[in-house]
Amino acid sequence: MSILKSKLLKVVFGLILITSFSSCDEGGDPDPGKTNTGQFAGDWFITVSEGGVDQVEHALHSTYNTSANDNTMWIDDHGNGWALKCKINMNQDGTFSVTNSDNIGDSGTVTVTNGKIISGGAVSRGGHTVDKITFDAEFSYDPGNIIHFDGHKRTGFLEDEY
Repeated sequence: MSILKSKLLKVVFGLILITSFSSCDEGGDPDPGKTNTGQFAGDWFITVSEGGVDQVEHALHSTYNTSANDNTMWIDDHGNGWALKCKINMNQDGTFSVTNSDNIGDSGTVTVTNGKIISGGAVSRGGHTVDKITFDAEFSYDPGNIIHFDGHKRTGFLEDEY
């Protein structure tokens, strides 16, 4: 039995040795690149206020690129904040805005002004330096009423979760 075991071990070792020299490289450039707005994408804990009074605290929002990759992004509260899901126009300096963008969150439109993402501009709940996001929004169903959004980037650390 030890001869059989020895031969089996040699065969397995030989197969491992042979397959270790083969390559799976398909060629070409393995770097898929980045999207135009990738540096601003992420999850955010945002407090929503109206008339200086907090209405929703630390609502999870997300910003992510559009399929067009044309300096537009989605901002989405996932139904956790003020029914906001629209495309915004993003600038490389971190400022953003949009006028009368379709708001998928409530089937109306929304105008976003004074939008800014500031690198290292906030501190998370656990004390980590993170990016800050702030903007104002006016919804078509309530013209003239400006809703303020202010928050910081989610780190993923347990001590920073709300």
